[in-house]
Amino acid sequence: MSSGHDISRMKTNLARLVAFNTENPPGHERDAASFLTTHLGAEGWTVSLDEYKPGRVNVVARLDNGAGPVFAFSTHIDVVPAGEGWTGNPFQLRESGGNLYGRGACDAKGPLVAMVEAMHMLKAARSNWRGTVLGVFVADEEVASEGARHYVSTSPKIDYAVIGEPTSNGTVIAHKGSLRPLIRIHGVSAHSGTPDLGENAIYQAARFLTLVEAEHKSRVSHRSHPLVGHASLTVTRANAGVADNVIPDRCDLLLDRRMVPGEDEDRVKEDVAGLLRKAIADFGVRAEILKYVPTTGGATETAPDHPIVVASLNASRRHGAKITEAQGFQGGCDLVHFRNIGAQGTVIGPGSLAMAHKPDEFVPIDEFVAASLIYRDVALEMLEVN
Repeated sequence: MSSGHDISRMKTNLARLVAFNTENPPGHERDAASFLTTHLGAEGWTVSLDEYKPGRVNVVARLDNGAGPVFAFSTHIDVVPAGEGWTGNPFQLRESGGNLYGRGACDAKGPLVAMVEAMHMLKAARSNWRGTVLGVFVADEEVASEGARHYVSTSPKIDYAVIGEPTSNGTVIAHKGSLRPLIRIHGVSAHSGTPDLGENAIYQAARFLTLVEAEHKSRVSHRSHPLVGHASLTVTRANAGVADNVIPDRCDLLLDRRMVPGEDEDRVKEDVAGLLRKAIADFGVRAEILKYVPTTGGATETAPDHPIVVASLNASRRHGAKITEAQGFQGGCDLVHFRNIGAQGTVIGPGSLAMAHKPDEFVPIDEFVAASLIYRDVALEMLEVN
């Protein structure tokens, strides 16, 4: 079949989306979501806009085309803060040297626009497939995946999903997950001139952190997965003290536990609780878990021989992806939430993960265009007319 894609339209849509400041925090995806709703509605899609919190909005576009499976394209509208160091306006798309520069160019407004273009091509070729195509464009992936979590809580029926993230158009079938317990270590305050009258929570935290380091080295890091590597446990934040001359009576530690596919979140939480019990038994450290800070979610994988993996690899190879074997993500993404409702899926998108979250983020134009064809072809194969 003919390609049917329109490079000029893709660049225009990407420029429009990049111009919406959807930095997260705070997000404010509403204006970008409204643009997508108008654009897809004008194309003939049935579109709903779900504002699940003020300013936090998911967009769901639907096209039914006879009896058959439900196939979803999904990626996120939010971006990380632009930060410093850009050579141009991060919210004004700039073309140079075969690349398109702007915040979200590859993570993930570039994949989003390529998905919209694939949806355009699929609508124009309805005689070649049967079933339902969804475009699910969500809020808040960069912080806690609230948008995807909210969407799947509505129990949508989805058989297959392709998630848009920068993979250089390779096929990712597994990713890590994360848990972040916020732990408070207790002490007793005193004047810093008479420290022995108190119990320094920082010293107590140091004793606890020796257990964290040992847990990572002796146990956690030995859990591995062939595509995503090793699990990990570390500390990423510490906060203590109220004044320069006061012995701190508490020290808050944020731990980061990266999980690999196959690990159970409840079991991992019990392991963390076990560390606190060990701290009390070994050192007399008084500690509690204040909460688990929201993250993108758990780990997941799709079987490497599943038809959607085969279809994704075939389409990626056909349209020039340099990575031709199934891959894994060190980080997390929204695939896990679609897998949790029974969908089989992969992660594909233009641009490199190494360029995401950096100044002068860019997407190569050739990958950007090829992604639309990859997305289209995966959907066509999974929605094939019998």
